Amino acid sequence: MLHEILLSLSGHPSPLLTADHESPTQILSPPEKALLSSIAHLSELHCKLLAHTSTITSTHPSSICQAVAATIRSVHLAAFQRKVLEVEDGILRKDAGSVGAYNIVPLTAIVGQFSGWTRRMEWFLEVVEYMMRGHGGGKKCSGAMIIDWLCNALQTGYVDIEEAALSLVRVAETAWLKQVSGWVLYGRLPGFGREDFFVQQVDGDIEEYESKKELLPAFVTPSTASSLLFVGRSLNHIRIKGMSSTTSPELNLLSKHLRELSTLKFPINNASFSRVIASIRLSLSQTTLQKLLPLSKVIEVLLLLREFFLLGRGEFAIALISEADDKIRQRWRRSDNLGYEKRDGLGNIVVKEGEVSAVLARTWAAMGLLQGQDEDQDEDDLLELARDLVQLVITKNIAPTPAKNSLDSSPYAKIATTPFRTLLLSVPVALTMHIPSPIDLFLAPSDVHIYTSINAYLLSIHRAHLRLTDMWKITSLRRDHPAPPGPPYGSSKFGRNKVLTLRHRAKERSAAMRTVWATSSAAVFFLSETEAYLQGEVVQGTWTGFKSWLSGETTSRPTSSSKAPAEGVDDDEDIWMQAGRETPTLTGILHTHDPQSLADAHRRYLSALASSLLLTTSSFTDPLFHLLQQIDHLVALVHRVHSIWQSLDLEADEGVVDAFSDFHKEEKDVRGQLVVVAGRVKSAIEVLVGCLREVDQSKEGWSDGFEELVLGEEGAYVPAKVGRVDRLLMKLDFAGWFDGGKKTGGLDDLGIDDDEFL
Repeated sequence: MLHEILLSLSGHPSPLLTADHESPTQILSPPEKALLSSIAHLSELHCKLLAHTSTITSTHPSSICQAVAATIRSVHLAAFQRKVLEVEDGILRKDAGSVGAYNIVPLTAIVGQFSGWTRRMEWFLEVVEYMMRGHGGGKKCSGAMIIDWLCNALQTGYVDIEEAALSLVRVAETAWLKQVSGWVLYGRLPGFGREDFFVQQVDGDIEEYESKKELLPAFVTPSTASSLLFVGRSLNHIRIKGMSSTTSPELNLLSKHLRELSTLKFPINNASFSRVIASIRLSLSQTTLQKLLPLSKVIEVLLLLREFFLLGRGEFAIALISEADDKIRQRWRRSDNLGYEKRDGLGNIVVKEGEVSAVLARTWAAMGLLQGQDEDQDEDDLLELARDLVQLVITKNIAPTPAKNSLDSSPYAKIATTPFRTLLLSVPVALTMHIPSPIDLFLAPSDVHIYTSINAYLLSIHRAHLRLTDMWKITSLRRDHPAPPGPPYGSSKFGRNKVLTLRHRAKERSAAMRTVWATSSAAVFFLSETEAYLQGEVVQGTWTGFKSWLSGETTSRPTSSSKAPAEGVDDDEDIWMQAGRETPTLTGILHTHDPQSLADAHRRYLSALASSLLLTTSSFTDPLFHLLQQIDHLVALVHRVHSIWQSLDLEADEGVVDAFSDFHKEEKDVRGQLVVVAGRVKSAIEVLVGCLREVDQSKEGWSDGFEELVLGEEGAYVPAKVGRVDRLLMKLDFAGWFDGGKKTGGLDDLGIDDDEFL
């Protein structure tokens, strides 16, 4: 019987312990049954642990879970096995602690030898079942999950459980730290258990990585995870691009970084771990990355994004809009010239990919002509860089590549999905940029997507503004007062009747267009003030603060001496032309920032910019998109009615008749549509002003939670509070224009009506 008990405790099931002892023919007394039940329970725990740990060490995808299971089997279960052998040795040696008088071995003595193991074995089984079961919901247990679970188990009140948990925590964190050291020291992902590591490769991009929050232990803070991702990605970038020489500085720092990692104590404290990773990041940035990515190159790329994506150069936006409108007109003209049997719906109108690229190429040519007109201006290096990097492409509904730190990739997700990209060329096009090799250390594709969304937003507003103001160039439509014909016809009755007829026709058309001109003037006023607010206050103010942080300059007002004109400069010379010829300089750079600090600050800058531009407020962007669509419709109808009236004038005055067109019917239809669309534009402006008032009440447009950054790390970038919506609302005062002609006070009481907008 003793032999069967010891064999069963060693992991070999015994029928003596598994048999049913409730039969009346059994010779065991009730106390013996109770004692054997505890031994049977301990034997069952041991057998389950052996089976489960063997399964985990051979099949589990997490190397950390495999290490924990191997430790349970090779350390703790081996200690239990040694205890069994020790008890057996005591029985064979007839030790007084196990053998009594007359060489009788009491069953209570054997059970008492293993009484302290039951709680530990039950806890080990709980650990093993957690690794096999996971967190529930079909989710497998990861290394981070078992580390957090074991760390929570340290808070138990049992000393033996605490010691066992501490040993397993030490093993789990050592295995995890081994994976992290390969990434931090060499920029390499672990060879085994890569799916369990928190750094994952982005699908379709072998050089882009993202951080999975669910695969991080609890002691890793988001900022530390960002540093970990940045350090490993930078080293991997250097190795793949072949930028490092044989005497690589990052390899010279390897021993130093290893010593810093070896100073960590288990269980790992988040403060000490963050300190070690920050030290590694700083030493790497001050040696290799400082030479690889100088601050001057970063500012040059940021200036490119400011000038061409945020419309810092107005001539680029105007040239791009003009070339896009010309391309659309050419497509419609080509479609009209085709025979009816050759037309295939919208296939002849929709712009193709090659034509989109040609639009940008002609835009660069127009920019080159503008630069060539000024002989005093030097060669623009920024323009040449933009030619190489900036692209205009047709976009598809593909999710953008996440930022280098997916924990902080929320700015793009907050941007409204309003399709402003469809307004330029009637197909969704986007101005994007190819990220060159060293720049992608701090600039992610998701950042470029944010710039693309902001560019489409600002460009669509600027385009609508230009299209409305271009209507005033149609002088004959705006004001037409026919003069009498020359003598002798001017003094004849026929000549006078002719003049009266022409003037009556012009007066009738002017009256029909009065509402259109009033609405167009109000829309121009709204767009001009909105654009001045977005460009002059929000974009420029945010960029000025960010650039000052980059260069370490303090923001202050210019003194009077700085405004004094230089000697030899003509006082009559246009100061705006002089400012336009000045190229941005990169001098005054006093402070240096590592690429990760630049990336974090740049992401905060983009988030604050998108929020201040109201691009994250769909309740404003959706009505704005509707207004821009109605403005396009209004402009198209105005040009159409102008061409109809020209055809009617030819028919009435010169006798040129188009047998295939009924211009009188078309005039009636278009004039009716003009009234409807003008009313829609007016109501859209009213809705937008109401939306701005709601935004001002909720403070969504200019205060988006950046106040807590003031108490953060010293020297961290804090976005400037710009773009207060109430400043825009004070200018957008349309008095009683939205009251539908009702006398409710304001300008209506003074006798001012829609004519004032003409």
